[in-house]
Amino acid sequence: MKKTQESIKRCPTVSALQKILGGKWKIEILYYISFENVCRFGGLRKHIADITESSLTKQLRELESDGFITRHDFGEVPPHVEYSLTELGISFIPILEHMKRWGEENL
Repeated sequence: MKKTQESIKRCPTVSALQKILGGKWKIEILYYISFENVCRFGGLRKHIADITESSLTKQLRELESDGFITRHDFGEVPPHVEYSLTELGISFIPILEHMKRWGEENL
């Protein structure tokens, strides 16, 4: 018997994670903030050379909106802004570590 699209249920947890972290660069941004201590826009831009400024800005805003990072503006000219992990972002570090280890072993 074939399952129809209506009878297949999506996993709400995985679906929510995909929606939050599904941006092309979000996991990589979290990695650099977590493990490489890269906390400024320019540093992230250098580490992720293929990303555009507008895309990096969008991904950072979404990660901030979703509660993974916090943005600290020092109110200086030229602008000095740093990003850091929130408690939610810190709780994601073991998952990033596992993903990195899995990738090193399997990719």
